[in-house]
Amino acid sequence: MVWKKKTADTAVPEENAEAAAGEDRDKEITEADKQELLEKFDKESKTRTFVSPAVAMAYKIFAILVTLYHLVFASGFWMPETLKHRSLHVSMILILAFAMYPATKKASRKIIAWYDYILIALSAAVPLYMWLDYFNIINRAGKPNSMDVIIGTLLTLLVLEATRRVCGMALPILGVIFILYSLMGTKQGLIPVNIPGIFLHRGYTWQKLMSHFFANTEGIYGSSVNVASTYIFLFIAFGEIMNKCGMGKFFNDIANALAGGSKGGPAKVAVVASGLLGMINGAAVAVVVTTGSFTIPLMKKTGYDNEFSGAIVATGSVGGQLMPPVMGAAAFIMAETLGIKYSTLLVSAIIPAVIYYMGILLQIQMRAEKMGMQGTPKDQLPKVGEVMKEYGHLAIPLVFLIYMLFFSGKTVIMAAFYTILFTIVVAQLRPNTRMSLNDIIDAMVASAKSTVSVAIACACVGIIVGVCSITGFALNMASTIIQIGGQSLMFTLMFTMVTCMILGMGLPSIPSYIITSTIAAPALVTLGIPPIAAHMFCFYFAMFANLTPPVALAAFAAAGIAGGSPMKTGWASVKLALAGFILPYMFVYNTELLLLDTPIAKGIQVAITAAIGVFLISVAVEGFLFRKVNAVLRILCFAGAYLLIDSGLITDIIGIAICVGIVLLQKTMAKKHGTIVT
Repeated sequence: MVWKKKTADTAVPEENAEAAAGEDRDKEITEADKQELLEKFDKESKTRTFVSPAVAMAYKIFAILVTLYHLVFASGFWMPETLKHRSLHVSMILILAFAMYPATKKASRKIIAWYDYILIALSAAVPLYMWLDYFNIINRAGKPNSMDVIIGTLLTLLVLEATRRVCGMALPILGVIFILYSLMGTKQGLIPVNIPGIFLHRGYTWQKLMSHFFANTEGIYGSSVNVASTYIFLFIAFGEIMNKCGMGKFFNDIANALAGGSKGGPAKVAVVASGLLGMINGAAVAVVVTTGSFTIPLMKKTGYDNEFSGAIVATGSVGGQLMPPVMGAAAFIMAETLGIKYSTLLVSAIIPAVIYYMGILLQIQMRAEKMGMQGTPKDQLPKVGEVMKEYGHLAIPLVFLIYMLFFSGKTVIMAAFYTILFTIVVAQLRPNTRMSLNDIIDAMVASAKSTVSVAIACACVGIIVGVCSITGFALNMASTIIQIGGQSLMFTLMFTMVTCMILGMGLPSIPSYIITSTIAAPALVTLGIPPIAAHMFCFYFAMFANLTPPVALAAFAAAGIAGGSPMKTGWASVKLALAGFILPYMFVYNTELLLLDTPIAKGIQVAITAAIGVFLISVAVEGFLFRKVNAVLRILCFAGAYLLIDSGLITDIIGIAICVGIVLLQKTMAKKHGTIVT
């Protein structure tokens, strides 16, 4: 009889494990279950399924044309003027949004309503006006005529309505609040209200505001839309191509082959697979549902409880957006906002991302040892050689992408374009990854569809950012944040963190990052923090809002798969990702962690001390190192980790000494008294 180890002194017969496995098989997650979960926690997934063949074909053809246009633009073969390109991009996204998303819950999800056809036609009219009267519109910037105001108003209303359908109420409500704010003012404002204190501004007329939104690159057609229409669209297309040729299976199989047999192996596999897919996909909830459907049942079979199993997938999926070389979509916006090369951002992001995942894996290892778990039997795991033989060539496009970004001298747009073409070619090398013409067409349709949620959010954020720029709201808020923080960097950071988390609870991660970086990052920069560190700080906490109760969509989706309590899964996710919550403070106080003007030797030193700090956090959280760790030592672990946040030599020495002391003490106690688990 085979026994399943539970603790150092007890074991569970195989029959019990088989019964649990049978129960899990009874609850096998179907494709319909996945879609239901996606729609429950990810509003962006509630799209129409067309029953009319003619409508379905028209939608498919239009989506293909949308993707072809963006690929042609990226190739440099045909590049319209800036506002022409951005207006056409937004129009395409609006058309797709009104075709894909019903207006209400009760509206049909099989046919396009008559009023949606009207909205589609109006969406097409906006760029038509821009293209036909382009030079006159540019020359009239700031002094719009009546038609400019009408088209600007139409564009604003279309963007707000499409955002409501795709992303929910929070973002458009915020947009309307900012619009009303910009109209208030006793000098020129449409609404003659004198706003007191720091929010005072001159006020603007509707004509001026609509011109700002429509006729320049600081409103709806701002930098966010620029990034969505170039980098984001292309990397989403790259991700869809990779998914179509079997990249998801490759990530899962290679993670299983490498880590599945170790203690807590299925959990480690879940983290690695979720992180790799999240790096390409960038949509945390979608990654949770995709990877969690097969990794969570495996984790539960090995002994992890429902909440911890869900938390593992949630934290791994969210962290994918922090991991180079493809950091979801927000990283492209960050690079554009900061005016730095994307490759520079990748270099700065690598150490914090690796340490984040190291913290999760350490806790998994300690939990497995504490519970006396074993990995998956080797005879049930794929062999590394076999996986690489069948799918290993799919790693070549990632290597090619890294070469293009860092060494080719090409722009990010050209790098993405060539990588897409290269991936299609490489996929043809093996029969199991070979893509047919239909596969490529399906990937093109999926690229256009997947871009809608990101691009429409970027357009709506353009309204908020446009108001911030015209009214000076962002600068005023920066001054206020500094005043509230009392010139204290720590208090200012904590206030910024809370702001990011609150916004992130109601907004998708990308608009959350854009808004918080617009409002809060300038305050951090004023206090002497390098801009890239300030933006990375906002970026991290915008991402972690997906894990933090009371609204933690990634964690709630994982709980739906695992059958656990959503709130408990959320708090388990926070606990598991605790190192990630501390990391932003670490790289603000120690910018060498971001490799900013840092020699290689110093960078290695900083990475090592940060890793030791994360190790201490993991010990403190799990309360286990060779044996149970008592409360005093857990507090001492937190103290040692705190000391390692500072880059000073004395604090590093004390922190390392604490770590060495605790490791030696725990090892000695384990040898003398044996392993004690809980």
